Amino acid sequence: MKQALLIIDAQQELMDGNEKDKEVYNKERLLNNINSVIEKANQVDAGVIFIRDLDVAEGKGKGFEVHSRIVKPKRAKYFNKKATSAFYGTPLLEYLKKEGVSHLVVMGCKTEHCIDTGVRMATVSGFDVTLVGDGHSTTDSDVLTAGQIISHHNKILHGHYNVDHFSVVRDTNEDLFNPIHNNYR
Repeated sequence: MKQALLIIDAQQELMDGNEKDKEVYNKERLLNNINSVIEKANQVDAGVIFIRDLDVAEGKGKGFEVHSRIVKPKRAKYFNKKATSAFYGTPLLEYLKKEGVSHLVVMGCKTEHCIDTGVRMATVSGFDVTLVGDGHSTTDSDVLTAGQIISHHNKILHGHYNVDHFSVVRDTNEDLFNPIHNNYR
C-alpha cells in the first residue's frame, strides 16, 4: 500500500497570524507534531505533500511559504490551491492516483475549513484517511474556541465514511503509517 502525508496550509502567515488574525491554537505543539510525522513518513518512504493556499499572504513572499520551522524533505511535492478543498482545481487527485496512493495521513490548518474539507473529499475520492488529531489547528471563532473546534472535528471525523473509505483520528505518537481502517469496515 502506498501512502502519503498531506500537510494542508501550514503556511507562515496563517500559522503565525498577522495584524488582523491571531496565530493558530497550540502553534508550537503543532509545528513539533508536523515535524515528527514528517520524520515518520520519511522512515516508511511515504510521500510528503504540501498544499499552499493562494489566499494566504496574497500568494507570495515569506508569509505564503510553508512555515520556516517545518522540515521540508527534498522529495516533497507542492500544490497550490484557490479553494477550501486541496482537490478542487489542483492536480492533487491525479497525482495521488498516478502514484498509487491509497492511504493519506492529513495534518495542517485550519480545522473547520481546509482540514475538514480535505478529509471528506479524500474519502469521497477513494482514499482511506488518517487525520492526526493533535496535528491540525485553527483560531477561535465567534461561537467556539479553537480547542472546541478541534475536539468537535476529531469526534465527527473519526469513523467518517463514504461506503468503502474511512477516516480515523489518531495522535502523533501512534503508528500513523500502519492504517487501522479495516477495523471499521
